[in-house]
Amino acid sequence: MGAGMSDVNALSAHAQTIAEILILRKETLAVAESSAGGLISAALLAVPGASAFFLGGAVAYTYQAREAFLQVQAADLKGITPSTEAYALLLARAARTRLSANWGLAETGTAGPTGSRYGFNAGRTCVAVVGPKEQSLIVETGHGDRAANMQAFAATALGLMARVLADL
Repeated sequence: MGAGMSDVNALSAHAQTIAEILILRKETLAVAESSAGGLISAALLAVPGASAFFLGGAVAYTYQAREAFLQVQAADLKGITPSTEAYALLLARAARTRLSANWGLAETGTAGPTGSRYGFNAGRTCVAVVGPKEQSLIVETGHGDRAANMQAFAATALGLMARVLADL
């Protein structure tokens, strides 16, 4: 089961909505993603005019990347487990701060095909939006199809961002 056209269309539609709102408001966005592997940033960058709102993104897939790109150290994780809402909020705050953006968007999960060392099943992601409003959520796809989960994780993150922006 791979990513279907509807997944790609969802990414594009959410990214377009985000772009229109951020450009209109003259606001900016920074992204920290893990299991989505860059798909969130790629969807946003595919929108013409992305340079008006997209400041950058990091694929913080490893501890080394998280520390180098987001300056989140092991000490910052006291009491926080990866692939949780608290961790996603931490990453979103770090991306926002590092790039001095109005908004931070983060995703952290387990794409599969197996579960994580933290006891989470494949197909689980946590996404968070941080800015004038903060929101996070957990989504579980219920399967271990890595590519399909990556698409679903990116669509979840972009969908949350679009909803938070539209609600302001």
